[in-house]
Amino acid sequence: MQDYIEVESYGKVFPKKGANNRMPYAHQKGAMENLNIINASRQYSTMIVLPTGGGKTYTMSMWLLKNALDQKKKILWIAHRQMLLDQAAESFQKFAYSEVIPHIPFFQYRIISGASCHDRMIDIQATDNLLIISKDSAGRDISALDIWLRGEKDIFLVIDEAHHSTAKTYRKVIEYVKAKVQNVKLIGLTATPFRTADDEKGLLAKIYADGLRAGKIVHGDIGITYQIGLKELISRRILSKPIFESYYTEELYGDSLGLDGWERIQRLDVLPEDIAGQMADSAARNKLIVDTYIKKQNQYGQTICFAINKVHAIHLSTLFNKAGIKADYIVSDVKDSVTGVRISREENQRKLAEYRMGKLKVLVNVNILTEGVDLPQTKTVFLARPTVSTILMTQMIGRALRGEAAGGTSAAYIVSFIDNWNEHIAWVNPDSLFDGNNEFTDNPTEHMKHELRMIAISKIEEFASVLDDSVDTAALEKVPFIARIPVGMYAFTYLEENGTDLSYQVMVYDSTRKAYQDMMGALPELFDSFHCEEEYPADELLHKMAIQCRDTFFLGEMIPPYEEKDVMRILKHYAQYETPPRFYLFDDIDRDRLDAAAIAKHIWDEDMGPRAKTEYVNSLWDNEDDNILKLFFGRKLYFWRQLDIELTKLSNPGIYDEENNVEHGTRKIEDLPLYEIGRINPELEKKLRNAAFERSMDRHGNYTCAKCGKKGTNRVYFQVDHIKPLNKGGKSWPINLQILCRQCNGMKGDHCD
Repeated sequence: MQDYIEVESYGKVFPKKGANNRMPYAHQKGAMENLNIINASRQYSTMIVLPTGGGKTYTMSMWLLKNALDQKKKILWIAHRQMLLDQAAESFQKFAYSEVIPHIPFFQYRIISGASCHDRMIDIQATDNLLIISKDSAGRDISALDIWLRGEKDIFLVIDEAHHSTAKTYRKVIEYVKAKVQNVKLIGLTATPFRTADDEKGLLAKIYADGLRAGKIVHGDIGITYQIGLKELISRRILSKPIFESYYTEELYGDSLGLDGWERIQRLDVLPEDIAGQMADSAARNKLIVDTYIKKQNQYGQTICFAINKVHAIHLSTLFNKAGIKADYIVSDVKDSVTGVRISREENQRKLAEYRMGKLKVLVNVNILTEGVDLPQTKTVFLARPTVSTILMTQMIGRALRGEAAGGTSAAYIVSFIDNWNEHIAWVNPDSLFDGNNEFTDNPTEHMKHELRMIAISKIEEFASVLDDSVDTAALEKVPFIARIPVGMYAFTYLEENGTDLSYQVMVYDSTRKAYQDMMGALPELFDSFHCEEEYPADELLHKMAIQCRDTFFLGEMIPPYEEKDVMRILKHYAQYETPPRFYLFDDIDRDRLDAAAIAKHIWDEDMGPRAKTEYVNSLWDNEDDNILKLFFGRKLYFWRQLDIELTKLSNPGIYDEENNVEHGTRKIEDLPLYEIGRINPELEKKLRNAAFERSMDRHGNYTCAKCGKKGTNRVYFQVDHIKPLNKGGKSWPINLQILCRQCNGMKGDHCD
C-alpha cells in the first residue's frame, strides 16, 4: 500500500541549469531597475502598475528570485483567487534558473487556500521560503504565520491585484505582518490602481506611501515605483490595440432558473447543464457566430473561439467547416461516441500545430487556451460563452493582445455574443476591464463608444421587457424617452467569500441621481447605525440596510426606478473597502442623438409614409461612420419598437391615460401604512415622512427619538412610526407620526413602517 502521494501544493525548487531564454521587455526591465532603487531602503510600501498583458507576475517573480530568495529573504505572496496563487507558484518555478539564484541550492514553497488541492495555514513550516496564500485563508488564521515570521527582521510582502488592498482582510494581514517584523518591504501589483473613488485613493495612499519620481524615492500620494499605461505598450507594439464588438443573439436564457442556479452562476461561474445545453444546441445562436466571422474574415484573421462546453465546441467547429472556414476544436476530455476512445493530448497538440502554421483559421476550445499556450498570430477572440470572472475574461481576451513587437498583431478584435437573461447577472463586459486602465480611451469618440457599450449591456433587459406582452411597461413608456438614458454610472468591484472578483455597473438616471448621491454620503453612518463591521455581511442584514436606504433616500416617484439589488451590491462593496464606489459621468455622450422621441418627432413632422420612414430609419441605423444607435440599442428590433411607441404617443396623445372600467371599493388613504401610500402616491409618502422628521428636529438641527431621546443629524439612524398603531385605530396623519431610533422601533414590536 502506498503511504504517500505526490502533491503540488508545496515542495522544493532547484535551480535550472543554463540561462532563461525569455528576455524581459523594456518596460519589465524598467520596473526591475526601479525596484532595485527603492529596495535600497530597509522598509517601504510601493506599487508596480503594469496593464493587462504587461507581465506583472513574470516581472515580479524574476525580480524576487534574485533580490529576495537568492538573498535568503522570505516572501509572503497574497492573492484572492486560487488561479492567481497557482500562476504565481508556476512563475517562480518556471524562471528559477541558476543565473538568478546562484547562491542557494533550492528554495521551499507552499501554496495555501481553501481549495482541496492546496495546503492549510496549519501546514506552514518555519523553513518555508515562499508562502503563496489566499487572503481569506490568511485572514481567518493569521496567527499561524507566527512560526514563520518569528526571528525575521526583513520580509517581502506582495499583494497581487493590489487595487483590492483597501479591503479589510488585506489591511488586517498587512498590519499584522508589520507588527511582527521590523522591516517589511510591501509591493502591490496591479493593472488598475485608479479604478477607485477619491476616498479609496486616500486609503491606497495610506497603504502604499513610497514611490519614485525622477529616479528618487518620494513619499506621499499613492506610492508607485513603476507605471506604464496601455497606450504606451500599444505604441511600443508590445500589445495590440483592442477593438471591441458586440453582437446580440436574441436568445433568452434563465427564465426558469431557480435561486440555486443563479447562485451557482454568480459564485462559481458555472452554467447549469440544461441551460448550457440550450445554448450549445441553439442553431440560430451558432449561425450568428459563424456568419459574423464569415462577413469579416479578412479583418478577423486567425481566431480563437471560446465555447460553452464540449458539445458546443464540436457544433461550432462543424459549422465553420461546412461554411468553408477551416476550423477545429480542442478540449480537455472528449470520448468518441462510437469507439469510446478519448481525444489525447497529442491530438490537441497536433491541432495547435496546424493553427500555428496557418492551416486553421478558427480554433474552438473550452477554457483550455486561457493561459500557458503561445499563439501570437491570433488576431481575434470570439467570446461565445459568458463569464462572471474578470480573471477568466482577462485571460481569454489576452490571447489576442500580443503586439507586433512581441510577434503578434497591431490590432485585436474582441467580439462578444450577448444573450438575454431574465435576471441581471454580472457577466463581465470585456470593455470594462480597460476602464480606468491608464486612460485607454484616449479621445472623445472612443470614450463615447466605450460609455455606450457599458450602457447597452445594462439596457438589454429594459428594451426586451417592452417587447414582452406579459410585462406591464406602461409607466416606463409614458416618461420622456430622454429620461431613460443614463446620466452616469457607479462602477465597482467586490470579492465574494470564495474569492470571485465581481464587477458591477449601476446605471444612474436623472430620476435617481440625487438619491444615490445622498446615500453615498451617508454610508459611514448607515454602517455605524447597523453596527456592521463584517467584510461579508449576511444577506439578511444587507436587506435591512437596503430597506433603510429606501425609506431614507429613494422616496417619491422615480422612473426609471432604482433597484434594491443595486443598493445591496453597493453595500457589499462598501463593507469591504469602506469607501463609496466611483461615479462616472457620461459627459461625452450627446443624449439628444439617442432620443427616440426626437427621431420620431422628425418622422412625424415630415409626414413620412411607411417606405420613407423605413428608408430614413435604415439610414440612421446603418450609418457606418456613426454607429451610436447600434451601440445604444443593440438590436434594430429594440430601436424600431421604441420609435413605434413614441410615434404612437404623437398620434394618440392620451394613449397612456387609462380607461377606468372598474369601480373599486374605497378606503381612506390615512388608513394605509406608509409603504402602501407610497405605492399609490409616492410623493405623498415622501411628504409625510419628511414632515415627521421636520417636527422631530430641535433648534440645533438634531432629530430626536420620541422614546429614548437619542439625537442625530442623519436620518439613517431613525425610522418613521405611528404613535397610535393602525391596528388600534391610528391614522397615517402627520400628527400621528413620530421618529424612533431603530433600536426603539424594533423593541416596540407593533410597527409596520
